[in-house]
Amino acid sequence: MTSSAIAVLVIFILTCGGLLTLVFAKPHVTLGGKKLSIFWLVPLLGALALIIGGLLTPAEIAAGLTGAGDVNPIKILLLFFTMTMMSVYLDEIGFFRFLAVKVLGRAGHSQKILFFLLYALVSVLTVFTSNDIIVLTFTPFICHFSKNARIDPVPYLVSEFVAANTWSMALIIGNPTNIYLAGSAGVDFAGYVIKMLLPTVLSGLTSMGVLYILFRKKLSAPIDPKEEKIPPIDKVTEVLGLAHLGGCIVLLSLASFINLPMWLITCIFFLSLVVCTMAVSFFRRRAPFLIAKCILRAPWDLAPFVLSMFVLVLALGKYGHTATLAMWLGQFNSIPVIILAFGVASFLAANILNNIPMSVLFSSVIAVLPMADDPAQATLLSAALFASVIGSNLGAFFTPTGALAGIMWTGQLHDHGVPFSFTTFVKYGSAVSIPALLAALGGLIAVFLM
Repeated sequence: MTSSAIAVLVIFILTCGGLLTLVFAKPHVTLGGKKLSIFWLVPLLGALALIIGGLLTPAEIAAGLTGAGDVNPIKILLLFFTMTMMSVYLDEIGFFRFLAVKVLGRAGHSQKILFFLLYALVSVLTVFTSNDIIVLTFTPFICHFSKNARIDPVPYLVSEFVAANTWSMALIIGNPTNIYLAGSAGVDFAGYVIKMLLPTVLSGLTSMGVLYILFRKKLSAPIDPKEEKIPPIDKVTEVLGLAHLGGCIVLLSLASFINLPMWLITCIFFLSLVVCTMAVSFFRRRAPFLIAKCILRAPWDLAPFVLSMFVLVLALGKYGHTATLAMWLGQFNSIPVIILAFGVASFLAANILNNIPMSVLFSSVIAVLPMADDPAQATLLSAALFASVIGSNLGAFFTPTGALAGIMWTGQLHDHGVPFSFTTFVKYGSAVSIPALLAALGGLIAVFLM
């Protein structure tokens, strides 16, 4: 191994270690009363170290970031942010809270019914929007509802988080890791659903069953909930939001047939939503605050984070480390074994690197697997890819560092005075995520062997 290769490996390890330390110790700072994320600074410093040390040139980075094809991280980020802002739009007008109040009002005095209704609602909404948006939206509502009803919020909070990070596997838009991994391999919307529907359903049912077993005693007590007021929703913006998000999802499912890239479809629909909303604001003689709020609420800190990690992965590829990892994981030559290998490896790696950096790394590993140049081995490559998708989603509720959603979620619990330690997270997370992972990987093996 050359000195340059050693330097790249050291920078990568230090970056990952620094990232985990910062995420665990202080992922945010407060300036002027506003909480700002700083976790992306460590990967950015790592990427800058590579450039300053001459290990990667600006030209190599530019070629990697703007290259042709779906692996282009700029296009993937555009897809993610435009879909996220369309989901935020519905949240800003009160649509998700409206559904929550309506659905949870049907639970009556039964915590068990409330538990299953909440799990179902979060699952359905996550499938068609995004796990991060649902977690950020429902967590404050659950804390507020539980306080008013004088019940323990933990069963519902854990259920919400698990459901959001399990059913996010169903569609390619459910998680940025899905977008990155599937996009890097050129998997279209329909092809993704065909492979991931059964694993998601099996994993979702398994996680729901395990959660109920864990919390059945707490859920046996009756509740006396106070009536929640249903927030008024402006019908015009509601129709605009639902029509654009629904139309976008439909067109994404047809993307491979109409030969349009998914990032372009989501950009067109979001721009159309912006124009239509601004037109409504103009005729009503109001400032377009709704669009401004959607833009401000988008998780823009993901951009430097993903781009910096992509630069680090470029360096790993240039100096042979990605090929070494690919040789180790690519030694398996049967579908069940390679699914288990990549599923477990990605699940564990997500909790070491965080699931987004893991996805960036594993997309590169899959691209250079020993069988990557053999058309006859395309099925094995596809199996490795979808197993990595499963690991990137379910790794989120094994430890808080598995995903940015976990970091944000535990921060919200702290802000609402709900005690939930790292140890408690791992206790519940390990109990649910391991059976859910095995169920999902078993479903994926069944899909590939059918």
